[in-house]
Amino acid sequence: MSSFPKPYKVKVVEPVWLPSAEERARFLAQAGYNLFNLDSAAIYVDLLTDSGTGAMSQAQWAALMEGDEAYAGSRSFKLFLETVQEITGFPYVLPTHQGRAAEHVLFTSLLKAGDLVPNNTHFDTTRANILAVGARPVDLPLAQALDPELEAPFKGDMDLEALPDLLQREHARIPLVMVTVTNNTMAGQPVSLGNVRAVAELAHSYGIPVFLDACRYAENCFFVREREPGYVNKEVKEIARELFSYVDGCTMSAKKDGLGNIGGFLAMRDPHLHERCRERLILVEGFPTYGGLAGRDLAALAVGFREALDLNYLRDRVGQVRWLGEKLNQAGIPVYWPPGGHAVYVNAGRLLSHIPRDQFPGQALVCALYLEGAVRAVEVGSAMFGSAARMELVRLALPRRVYTQEHLQHVVDTLVRIKETSGQIRGLRIVEGEGPLRHFLARFEPIV
Repeated sequence: MSSFPKPYKVKVVEPVWLPSAEERARFLAQAGYNLFNLDSAAIYVDLLTDSGTGAMSQAQWAALMEGDEAYAGSRSFKLFLETVQEITGFPYVLPTHQGRAAEHVLFTSLLKAGDLVPNNTHFDTTRANILAVGARPVDLPLAQALDPELEAPFKGDMDLEALPDLLQREHARIPLVMVTVTNNTMAGQPVSLGNVRAVAELAHSYGIPVFLDACRYAENCFFVREREPGYVNKEVKEIARELFSYVDGCTMSAKKDGLGNIGGFLAMRDPHLHERCRERLILVEGFPTYGGLAGRDLAALAVGFREALDLNYLRDRVGQVRWLGEKLNQAGIPVYWPPGGHAVYVNAGRLLSHIPRDQFPGQALVCALYLEGAVRAVEVGSAMFGSAARMELVRLALPRRVYTQEHLQHVVDTLVRIKETSGQIRGLRIVEGEGPLRHFLARFEPIV
């Protein structure tokens, strides 16, 4: 993958700073051992998230200058709408300021207390938005997805044995089924088109709509092209259109595969649901032709949606992630295998096996990464999900078109040094912050 020619060159640079070891220790203590609380200026390589952190292209920057800031009916919205409709096939599209806003509008329009929402696996804001209306998220990952060392092509699939049983028992309490592509909680693993098709057929047999969490759909379609029989010669855009054809709508954070720094949307086929969601959107986001975004952002996203489906871009994007995963694996760092589309997930539970789950081994590794190399990552385990956590992972999410191989080699070298002294790392306790999104706000302290 990394042998493909780089499909871009650097035009603008941003200076970064590597703080001293003493400064890093002080900054981390001041942040309550939660890297969300650190200033970005104190980070050398920032792998906290791939959401809104990518580099926009010259075509996107040019589109920004042509943005139409009209409150209603702007030409930038028309470009945005036509692009989303062309890619997804959904006639009704509501822009939002980011993906969690699309989730909020959909769930407050469709769910009620006591409802159940099955998913291959819900990520943090999806889970929290469902809980906020009194409904319950139900995760149905494959059993093989819980084996971080198993080589399998589509470990992000939904469990097609568990879903029929749940639908038979609880269909009256299930207003929709969701599928997350790629499966972020399960290490960014892709979902096969065959699995999405089967999920949709099962749900539709009970009259239940299916929605995608589509924020990384382009990366997912690249894996389909690479791994699923019959797709190797198809255009990524064609695969995407088939993916969306099986479902009834989607939420999307365009800060991922829209290649934007802000933005998202909610799209669907049902005109009656669209009317309810549109009314809610006006209340919490804005008029339906801007939805919490500036016209310039809508224009940049219209360009970014198309760029994200370019095969050369996707080869480089997935190839960079794969390069990092392979280098870590070769160095003896336990990583979830195979690498996903947007991030490499380090198996903190195995690397720091001496730290029990209630002392947050993933968060301890996140802190060690910063102390050793000013690298910022995020825990995806018991600190983020509490008792719902299936594994203790640390996500190294790569911003799109931002870091060079030298930056990623620094990450590898940092983790190798951590591995050599891993037995000295101690666990943490929470001293402040609870709730379904506690990982954003919590403060920790080391256990001595």
